[in-house]
Parts: sequence; C-alpha cells; structure tokens
Amino acid sequence: MVDSSEAFSAPQSSASRAHRAARIEDWVHARRDRSARRRGHRETVIPYSGYGGDGWVRILCRVLLSRPADPQPVSPRAKRRAERRGTGMRGWRSFTSVPVGSARVTVELGGQSFDVIADRGGVVDTVVQVKLEPGWHTATLRTAESLPVEAELNVVDPSVTFGVLSDVDDTVMVTMLPRPLLAAWNTFVLDEHARIPTPGMAVLLEKLASSRPGTPVIYLSTGAWNVAPTLSRFLSRNLYPSGVLLLTDWGPTHDRLFRSGREHKRDNLNRLAAEFPNIRWLLVGDDGQHDEEHYRQFALAHPDNVAAIAIRQLSPGEAVLAGGRSKLEDGYGGVPWAYAPDGSGLADQLSEIGVL
Repeated sequence: MVDSSEAFSAPQSSASRAHRAARIEDWVHARRDRSARRRGHRETVIPYSGYGGDGWVRILCRVLLSRPADPQPVSPRAKRRAERRGTGMRGWRSFTSVPVGSARVTVELGGQSFDVIADRGGVVDTVVQVKLEPGWHTATLRTAESLPVEAELNVVDPSVTFGVLSDVDDTVMVTMLPRPLLAAWNTFVLDEHARIPTPGMAVLLEKLASSRPGTPVIYLSTGAWNVAPTLSRFLSRNLYPSGVLLLTDWGPTHDRLFRSGREHKRDNLNRLAAEFPNIRWLLVGDDGQHDEEHYRQFALAHPDNVAAIAIRQLSPGEAVLAGGRSKLEDGYGGVPWAYAPDGSGLADQLSEIGVL
C-alpha cells in the first residue's frame, strides 16, 4: 500500500485551540457516534465526483454512520415505498447521519492505493499523486468497516483551454425564497422533486460543455455536502451536463462559529486558476447579491483565466426575495459579460461574443 504524504490530510487544530462551538460540536458528535454504533450503525463512505490534471486527482467523499441496508422488499407495495424513500427524500434526513471525524479512507485508483484522512466533519477533500489518462475514471473508496464504493473522477486533458463553472441556487434552479431562509428551506424541507430548474439553463450548459471536447464542468455552491446526492440527482434528472460539485461543510470551524460562504467560493476559484492555468472559465451566476462581485474580483486577479461572465437576471420578485441586486461600482474586470433572465437569452449573448 502507498501511503502518500500528499494524500494524507492532517486533522484539524487541537481542541485546546479550537473555537468553543467546534469543541461542543465534537463532543456532541462523539456521543452520537457511540450511540449509533451501539444501535448497529456502521461506517459508510458517500462518494462525490472529483477531478484532476496531469499526475494528480482531487478526491472528495464523506464518511458517515448509517444503518445497514434493509433486505430487498418482496411485495410490490413495499418496493414502491422503498423507491419513494430513496428518491423523494427531503434534505433534513441527510443531516441525521453521524459524521465520522478523522476516519481513515483507503483510495484505490490507477493500480495504486492511498490512505487519506477525513476532517472533523467526516469530509475528505485531498489530492493524491497518480498518473491517469484524460477522461473519466473510477476510484474505489472504503474504510476498514465500510463496504467499497465507487467515485467518478474527471481528469482534464492538458490541452483543454475552456471550462464552465456555475453557481447553483437562483442560477440552475429557481428558488423564490428570501436568502436568509433559502439554505434552510432547500436543505431541510424541500423534496428534491419540487425543485424547479431555471428555464433554458440546462440546454445552455450542455451546449457549452459539448461545444469543445473535454470541457470540465464545475458546480460551485455554498450548500452543505449533506445535500450532494440530492443535488446530483436534480442535475441529472433535469439534463444538466455531468460535472463536479464543490460544496462546503456547515457548522463551526477551529477559529469561528460559522464557515464563510464567500471564502469557500473565492478559495475554490483561486484554486482552479492555480490547478488549471491554461483554462479560461465561463463563470455563470445570478445578480442576487454576491456572484457578480466574486466573479469580478476573480477576473481582475486572473484575467487570463476568464473567457466571459454570464449572469442570470432575477425577476423583480426574485430580486426582492434575494435582498436586492448586487451593484458593481468599480468596473467589470475587463472581460465580456452577458446578462439575461434565462438560459436562452444568455446563449444568444454568448454567441454574439464568440463564447458559444
């Protein structure tokens, strides 16, 4: 077994230096962990799609405690109930599982094996050094207690020079909720089948992804990793192109009460620029609050990494619920911008500026 230093994520700062809220959360998780294991719950690896480049891949997954799978139902009625539970699960259920902090996950990929360590929330987000051909690959992930699962990985060809990065809420799905309530509603209440795709946006992103071979697609959101399976099913069911979700882990960190969504987006944008210096990204978002400013700042810092910026304009009602529209006061970053209320309008403008 290869135990790569690049693949080994160190645990978070010690509890003595951690934020008090983080210490309380760790104490609660430890009690829930013991209780769940006594009830027969076992470690389960939840795989997320990852990506990579020449000689490396980014592995993303989460380790949770969950009940062992129930026996397959035999009656048609039982099967229908099981299907409804599996496909119609409201988001709050994904938050009832217990994360396994500092779990050791074995990654098997490209004929090699790596040990990686989850963070205190059970999330693995790390890079392993492995040489793979461009295209989609499958990694096998397991802990000492879990069953093996497979994660899809998109290795980007070094010759690729165009990519698509899109926001999620109010960009690929219509929310129509006040921003202070948006995350809670989408996460804890709304059935995934009730989420509404933004008109024309799936067609636009699919055209962009297929217009140039090997185009990577990234969905960057401040949503929690807990809803990744639900969000993946929404994107697939509504014919959005296959891509990688970059979400975050809610709750306290070692030095603050809540994680910063702005930092999450900024850090991942800057990371993508460093990982793929030859790619020019089409950045897709909406004008409800912060996307425009995030993208403008990125364009100013990395002008060679931005092909254009496409902003979905919210309706007046959506803008009121979102808390108003963002206002750019210091210019537009020196790159082409497109504004329209739906994917069709954005497609027309992107065609005019030569991006589509």
